[in-house]
Amino acid sequence: MAFIAKSAPECDAALAGPYSSIRALTEQLAAPLTAEDQCIQSMPDASPVKWHRAHTTWFFETLVLLPYAPWYRPYDARFHYLFNSYYEALGARHPRPQRGLITRPTCDEVTRYRKHVDAAMLRLVSTDQTSEMRWACELGMQHEQQHQELILTDIKHAFWCNALYPAYADCLRESEQSLPTLSWREFADGIYWIGSGTDGFAFDNEQPRHRVLLSPFRLATRLVTCGEYLEFMKDNGYRRPELWLSDGWNFVQTHGIRAPEYWSEESGEWQLFTLGGMKPLRREEPVVHVSFYEADAYARWCGKRLPTEFEWEAAATSEPVGGNLLDPARLHPKPASGDRLAQIYGDAWEWTRSAYEPYPGFKPWDGVVAEYNGKFMCGQMVLRGGSCVTPADHIRPGYRNFFPPSARWQFSGIRLAEDA
Repeated sequence: MAFIAKSAPECDAALAGPYSSIRALTEQLAAPLTAEDQCIQSMPDASPVKWHRAHTTWFFETLVLLPYAPWYRPYDARFHYLFNSYYEALGARHPRPQRGLITRPTCDEVTRYRKHVDAAMLRLVSTDQTSEMRWACELGMQHEQQHQELILTDIKHAFWCNALYPAYADCLRESEQSLPTLSWREFADGIYWIGSGTDGFAFDNEQPRHRVLLSPFRLATRLVTCGEYLEFMKDNGYRRPELWLSDGWNFVQTHGIRAPEYWSEESGEWQLFTLGGMKPLRREEPVVHVSFYEADAYARWCGKRLPTEFEWEAAATSEPVGGNLLDPARLHPKPASGDRLAQIYGDAWEWTRSAYEPYPGFKPWDGVVAEYNGKFMCGQMVLRGGSCVTPADHIRPGYRNFFPPSARWQFSGIRLAEDA
């Protein structure tokens, strides 16, 4: 069951601090939720918060403690079946669409499970560490940060399905403000380096670093706003088949889609469901919770296109990594400000026109974690940049997110591009 990192980064020997901080943030995100809230599963693509808390713990137990701590004994062997996600090499697992049926173990028992594994992990990282073990710990922490984002996106969808439209927390929204005019940043043609290097942690799908040839292009200096997207809707954008890819047209027609996810209209006024509950729609905020199909149709309506993931990374590499990323007091996209390439990180994951495919020379990790990314490289589109619920120290220029083109429950938005 052990695995080997191809090029394990030199990690700080003091793993205990980062590990404890990440694990504590997961519990902080779950704290506003009742036991009933934590058990709900609103659709097959989402998971209960309790399951996220247990699965991330199972990951450390199964992929770090069992291979590297010979003295460790599993908390409960039955959890191996309940909380495996998609690792076929590790055996049978509970069906994903039925995770909401796991009422036992209780939330309190999952808390005890987490404490048990945390104590063992802190004991492990206090001993002499091999580069292989340090890498496994780093993978576990990066994995938990992915699930911190999913905790928020999944509970938002669950609360949206509740007729009371409950609030997860009081989320800070910016006061209404004037927006910078949408302008364009031009990038020259040339050969650009793409992908993450080996001087820090990166997922296997970000590697190997390689060169791509790009023609001249322009990127919009900010994300598309709710007000701009409303104009597309008012121009019958959802009823004009010439704007849509064939699969996208079938998708919106089959599901009766006429607006982004979490939008609702009452008495001629649009409302937006947020993690803070139902709120009036603000035109200056970035539009989020649109599918790739909707993003592509909007770009075509504008006479523009979506960027490729390589254009996005070439542009983003020159920008500092920072922005409106996960802050438990905010949890909502902010309007753009300034005249730089605004919102390139944070606020909304940006759909690209690139299919999720392996880079030239891609090799999945060895062992069990070979299943982490590579086997999903079919039928998915790439998103870049992180969102308002992405942990700030988790995102980087080479980070590749991916979802099916119909996905709408993520904080996914639109940045326009054009040929220069």
